[in-house]
Amino acid sequence: MARLTSEQLIEKYERLSSYENEYLAKGFTNIAGIDEAGRGPLAGPVVAGACILDPDYKILGLDDSKKLSAKKRDMLYDEIVEHALCYEVVRVEAEVIDEINILEATKRAMRGCVSGLREKGFDPSVLLIDAVKLDGTGVKEVVPIIKGDANSNSIAAASILAKVTRDRIMEKYDSVYPGYGFAGHKGYGTAAHYKAIRELGMCPIHRRSFLKVIH
Repeated sequence: MARLTSEQLIEKYERLSSYENEYLAKGFTNIAGIDEAGRGPLAGPVVAGACILDPDYKILGLDDSKKLSAKKRDMLYDEIVEHALCYEVVRVEAEVIDEINILEATKRAMRGCVSGLREKGFDPSVLLIDAVKLDGTGVKEVVPIIKGDANSNSIAAASILAKVTRDRIMEKYDSVYPGYGFAGHKGYGTAAHYKAIRELGMCPIHRRSFLKVIH
């Protein structure tokens, strides 16, 4: 993929700010994007991120975290952490996922992010979310956006926070539970991962509800 020029990056940033700008023009403040990483894997936590970007600082190159290289995600992660008005990341572990199911665990992590923003003094007036129906946040304006992480800078930033955090968690688990290859597949259901489970059995971070039968 060809690298975008500075002008193209700025144009893309402005295009992906349309939702944020719409609510800023209406007088809303603390517009937060929220997204998750890790709903599909067989192991490890689900992680949610929330981010309130500074309208006066453009973080160029934001996009759906899955479309970015690991190097680019890490660079953007550092820039988001340094320049966002506020951000929060929350994880929910495998045993809780097994207890309440992955969708409810994802929503719990997201609600925790909203609470974390409030505790840091940034009460969201608008929540932009990647097509998840989320109640119980206390935010009056919750706006689900189809493919939000590719259409909103705030959601894209939240997606990067969640993805980078979760990848780093799984890389640490690779040394705690060797043999499964967590640093590579990050807990997803690759052929190598299934083979390791058949040979080694499940470890404490595996989601039992995702792995009821392994042949």
